[in-house]
Amino acid sequence: MIAVTGATGNTGRELVNALHSAGEEVLAISRTPATFPEGVTHVAADLTRPETLPLEGVDTLFLLMEGDPEAVLRHAKGVDKIVLLSSQGAGTRPGPYRHAVVFEEALRAWDGDWTILRPGGFNSNAFAWAGTIGESRTAHAPFGDVGLPTIDPRDIAEVAAVTLTQGGHTGAIYELTGPELTTPRQRAATIGDLLASPVRFVEQTPEEARAAMLQYMPEPVVTSTLQILGTPSAQEQRVSGDVESLLGRAPRPFADWAARNIEAFRGTGA
Repeated sequence: MIAVTGATGNTGRELVNALHSAGEEVLAISRTPATFPEGVTHVAADLTRPETLPLEGVDTLFLLMEGDPEAVLRHAKGVDKIVLLSSQGAGTRPGPYRHAVVFEEALRAWDGDWTILRPGGFNSNAFAWAGTIGESRTAHAPFGDVGLPTIDPRDIAEVAAVTLTQGGHTGAIYELTGPELTTPRQRAATIGDLLASPVRFVEQTPEEARAAMLQYMPEPVVTSTLQILGTPSAQEQRVSGDVESLLGRAPRPFADWAARNIEAFRGTGA
């Protein structure tokens, strides 16, 4: 059985669906109740309380970075394979992303088959614009003309499904990106094109963006995230070939993600 933690998230739900469609026995784990396709078992549990994780009979685990990695791994008795959803920041900015580094180090020392996935920015971060685009056809973000190769969570999920169900990935660390650099201004324009209603891009100052991000992110991560958004390194702007090598096709462009999720932005318009 394959257990998927974070099963209601942008990546987790896509992964549950992919595994179920492939005929795998899936245990979906999330903090809150949720509805999944018939045949998928769902259990409410919390990674910060590993004793709540129902891992009996589970041999393969998709793991998010939450809670104490040592405690989670101690609880994962009987699990043979773990695929960890980490972060590109573990490699490019290990100081601010120390939590990701600690998780990766714990997994490397674990006595089992492991694989680490390091995605960069998610296309689904654009959901932060759903309210303002829906209400006034505006999108707010800093560094409007700095490009990054953000990735579709569905591609992350499909890579995860491959590494969970196929051999040959033990000890591998995959960096996952989209197919091209896109800027916040371009992503907002793409959403406007799909709505057939132009979206006005409003560039935030770094200070405005920091104040907003501090409401839900710790300060070191906010600082590092703003650096990635404003002055990314060459590695952070590099388009990785890992998605294509694992899936046999190029990663999906931002427009593909936006088209699938366009109803979230429609709102009342302006």
